[in-house]
Amino acid sequence: MQAIRSLFVTKWSSDVNLDGKTALVTGANVGIGKETAKDLAGRGARVILACRDMVKAEQAARDIMREVKGAKVVAKQLDLADTKSICQFAENVYNTEKALHFLINNAGVAICPYGLTADGHEMQFGVNHLGHFFLTFLLLDLLKHSAPSRVINLSSAAHNMGKIEFDDLKGEKDYHPVRAYAQSKLANVLFTRELAKRTEALGVTAYAVDPGMVNTEITRHFRRPIMDLVTTFKFLSKTPAEGARTTIYCTVTPENLLPTGGYYRDCALAKSCWAGQDDGTALKLWAVSCQMLGIRWR
Repeated sequence: MQAIRSLFVTKWSSDVNLDGKTALVTGANVGIGKETAKDLAGRGARVILACRDMVKAEQAARDIMREVKGAKVVAKQLDLADTKSICQFAENVYNTEKALHFLINNAGVAICPYGLTADGHEMQFGVNHLGHFFLTFLLLDLLKHSAPSRVINLSSAAHNMGKIEFDDLKGEKDYHPVRAYAQSKLANVLFTRELAKRTEALGVTAYAVDPGMVNTEITRHFRRPIMDLVTTFKFLSKTPAEGARTTIYCTVTPENLLPTGGYYRDCALAKSCWAGQDDGTALKLWAVSCQMLGIRWR
């Protein structure tokens, strides 16, 4: 069984040092986010853990500092389901940080019951896409100031099932948790594609990442038969540390080997689904996202 599992785990490593660099990881108190933060701290980066639950965030920071000698880690409160919280968080970052080299939009919710963010958006689309879209918008000046810098958006293989329902983004007409999740993950890919076009000349590159099937807390809302399937194939799933590898790959790999705007899986450039390569949909999603958030981002 271990031999079979090894076929699904990418063997990649790098000794790139990140002394003097600053990274921000959303949802870094657990799972892939925590393992990403731990790895980057081990490379010498200053790492900001951006999390909704400060008790868990501060515990994660203590864990990393205990496990990584000399780790420079700080926890800050961020609720991606509330634009006021995102604004307050961004203001705090500008007041305390001189630079930001890596923005890793890792946090997410998956296949959860219908709910709305503080601003009235469907929860999965609101957190997974709009929250990170808005956060990136607010932190872009600092990313430009720190160039070369990178934005890494965690997507999922579920984006293959996604369709952007522009006439029902709030899920009021026909909500299905799996479809809503897939839509939000497709939005991550499309956002990355359009962002890369707009920021490459500014020294800011962007990458979408599929971490693979990872055993993390994100499955807490899964119901049968999905949970039965997850349980059946659990021995094939990656650990959070293994799931973080492609994120880390997109953080440390030299830019000349890492085409911006791309979709990455198993520490390599991969192909997203056709919907994820639709420039027209990406542009429309950008405009609609700005409208929903009440911002102008040209």
